[in-house]
Amino acid sequence: MSSPSTSPNHRWWLLAVLALAQLMVILDGTIVNIALPDAQIDLGMSDGDRTWVVTIYALAFGSLLLLGGRIADYWGRKRSFMVGMIGFAIASAIGGLAVNTEMLLAARALQGAFAALLAPASLAILTITFPGGKERIKAFAVYGAIGGGGAAVGLLLGGVLTEFASWQWCLLVNVPIAALAIVGAVLFMKESRAHGNTRYDLPGTLLVVAGLAALVLGFSRAEEGWGRVDTIGFLVAGVILLAVFVVVESRVSNPLLPLRVIVNKVRGGAFLVSTLTGAALLGGLLFLTFYFQIVLGYSPLQSGLASLPMTAVIMICATLLSQILPRIGVRLPMTVGPILAAAGLFYLSFITVEGDYVVQVLPGLILLGVGLASVFVPLQNVALAGVEEHDAGVASAAVSATQQIGGSIGTALFTALYTSAIATYLANNPPSPTAQLEAFVDGYSVAFICAAALMLVAAPISFFLIRPSREDLLKNAGAVHLG
Repeated sequence: MSSPSTSPNHRWWLLAVLALAQLMVILDGTIVNIALPDAQIDLGMSDGDRTWVVTIYALAFGSLLLLGGRIADYWGRKRSFMVGMIGFAIASAIGGLAVNTEMLLAARALQGAFAALLAPASLAILTITFPGGKERIKAFAVYGAIGGGGAAVGLLLGGVLTEFASWQWCLLVNVPIAALAIVGAVLFMKESRAHGNTRYDLPGTLLVVAGLAALVLGFSRAEEGWGRVDTIGFLVAGVILLAVFVVVESRVSNPLLPLRVIVNKVRGGAFLVSTLTGAALLGGLLFLTFYFQIVLGYSPLQSGLASLPMTAVIMICATLLSQILPRIGVRLPMTVGPILAAAGLFYLSFITVEGDYVVQVLPGLILLGVGLASVFVPLQNVALAGVEEHDAGVASAAVSATQQIGGSIGTALFTALYTSAIATYLANNPPSPTAQLEAFVDGYSVAFICAAALMLVAAPISFFLIRPSREDLLKNAGAVHLG
């Protein structure tokens, strides 16, 4: 098999470039979390708009990823990487210069759209650069660790930038990062693309985008009541549109998502785990940030530092796990990991207004970090095991798409449950000086419990479905045509 970099040293430099791109895309899902209170005051955003700053990025990213994967396959992975990186930087600059809510939301949606082109190109290049052997496992371990730790890094970096610069720099920081990645791509990346049928499935694209958007809108409308006509209507429409999408994909000659990619038991299980993990992680971390700043009164920097232990644990565990993964396989960590992560989220549900960080938060973050590392390190390798080169981009996109779609749906769902819990608490408890904060904490606790429940579901899925042989994870990914 040919690879985009012929020199062994260049392969590892290329991994650094791809890891930088992955970090930028992932941390942008959370870096604005800590900046949201300041941005809300500065731009006069409502609480609903504040949540949409997070949700619209994940929604645009997740819903367009499959199309982005196909574009990367057909148009060229290096070309897609470069255009995605440049577009992401421009969208970030627009967001950083936003003067109103509409401009910020538009920029976040644009970021998500270009990330949908950038991310699958990156992962496809990684797949064909490290086609097999122990080096492949190490490369995917690095990439997976960034996927798990990038969200937490975003919280820390967001705190630093908000504290010492302004919330705008949580977006503007992407410009120099993108410039560095572009230079690296010029030096170490060569073009590669799929061959054969290169037509795009536009009906499939419209159906999946509309279906996912309807689901997210339905969950977001649930804040005002689950029985509302518009809530039920959007949710039902989303399910129907996605069902039609599956039917269309089974019949067209050039499907956006070839069903052969997901009907494989092992890969299908990995995609389900990815969706649940994305929902629990992105949704849960948002409310943890609010707890730090709104209830405990932490500054943005203190909030970022408070999340640092989880990042450190993920990085340490990822390093250790990458060394032993070839010996123990993927089933054990991907079964135990969700249980540990769920335990960490459940522990966080016992937070109080008084809030002793060392007792009430730190143990939960450590458990969550160990669990997430156990899931993310093997996840992408499993999800791409045995995928043909022609489907490398779309399969790579499906991995990232499931995380982002899970995150957007999870954020909308948890926000609805959080809002309902606050209303219920205030209605059932007498007024007091701390009633509002206690209601907030009750809402956060409900969100953490729901996130833990979703995470726990991933454990039996991993145990019963994810059973690839070690040979499946080490075998060659297939040949690639170089352009």
